Amino acid sequence: MKEFIQYISSVPFVGIIETAGTISFAISGVRLAAAKEFDWFGAIVVGFVTAIGGGTVRDLLLDVTPFWMLNPIYLICSVIGFIIVMIFSKRLVRLDTPFFIFDTIGLALFVVVGVEKTVQLGYPFWVAIIMGTITGIIGGVIRDIFINEIPLVFRKEIYALACVFGGLVYWVCYNLGFLTVVCEIVASAAIFVVRVLAVKYQWGLPKMKDS
Repeated sequence: MKEFIQYISSVPFVGIIETAGTISFAISGVRLAAAKEFDWFGAIVVGFVTAIGGGTVRDLLLDVTPFWMLNPIYLICSVIGFIIVMIFSKRLVRLDTPFFIFDTIGLALFVVVGVEKTVQLGYPFWVAIIMGTITGIIGGVIRDIFINEIPLVFRKEIYALACVFGGLVYWVCYNLGFLTVVCEIVASAAIFVVRVLAVKYQWGLPKMKDS
């Protein structure tokens, strides 16, 4: 825990965003694994792949070393997520609202991290938006496959489109000359709001039919 606190105090704001997103996604993964009655090891594995899956795919596509291989903090964050679910299991495992909140927070924060990292590597913004979306959704796709569910992104309300919208908001803020931290906060908030409104008002894309 001391190492974790020292890390938080020494990283830039984007690092704090990435850490918070990692914990949030880990909680969402562990929570679903607990609902499926996985053992402790299985729950930690599901939480970890949920937290690092999107960023790993992004980094491989960008031809850089996956971020979690450079710092053990992401594994530590996954364990913290597991501990949080263990402590508050009655509230987190049985209710859908906590899952939605943590999944949406993780989604919003990771999209911003993905967009920003891609831009810093010199790629155009259309690539950055795609990479931000991949960062946000792939971990959840892997999580749902592990727990034998149809991935959330394919079956419910607006999810991936919220990521694209957040990426566009970041792009607009960036081109208006806003500070990086402002771009991060506004884009994250935009994704969170779109997800909440999509659930509240049941927004979604038309479903494919077989006839």
